[in-house]
Amino acid sequence: MATLRLGDEAPDFISQSTLGEINFHEWIGDSWVILFSHPADYTPVCTTELGAVSKLKSEFEKRNVKTIALSVDTIEQHLSWINDINETQQTKVEFPIIADADKKISELYDMIHPNASLTHTVRSVFIIGPDKKIKLMITYPASTGRNFNELLRVIDSLQLTSKFNVVTPVNWEKGEDCIVSPAISTEDAKQKFPKGVKEIKPYLRYTPEPE
Repeated sequence: MATLRLGDEAPDFISQSTLGEINFHEWIGDSWVILFSHPADYTPVCTTELGAVSKLKSEFEKRNVKTIALSVDTIEQHLSWINDINETQQTKVEFPIIADADKKISELYDMIHPNASLTHTVRSVFIIGPDKKIKLMITYPASTGRNFNELLRVIDSLQLTSKFNVVTPVNWEKGEDCIVSPAISTEDAKQKFPKGVKEIKPYLRYTPEPE
């Protein structure tokens, strides 16, 4: 199995989900996507994670992001588990959860790490762009819940830097100053960024977040 890397095309697949059949690339359309896996249904950390994603629905929609989860359990188990999530997390899960009982998608995306578990997926996260390319990959152990506010922050950075010649510094949040891409000269940057360019070093130049 080939190792997936940033910039690779996200493998396409057809699978059953809690919202019916998913033809993955077709389902992505012109959206951004977060694909994230869970070790198993009816597990406590996963229950809190899916609840959190559900509560962030409006934030994802603002950014043209679709969310889709995956577990190696069946559709029937997923649907029953959703009732528990809705009840315990005071929410309503409306995004699809893929049933991957045969582990084909988990293997396609290298979500099963034998040294962690032979049967269950680790907490993999993939952010995929409208061009179907992988923009981010993070792998958490089963014991550690993810920070979806951090994933929103990353999406803000990815969407901004895909449009403008900027990169985002450590701990950057939407609305804060950005760094001018090293690929362009300070002279060109001053033309491109009318809000101003502040040069700390020739390679470290800040500008307010572009519109």
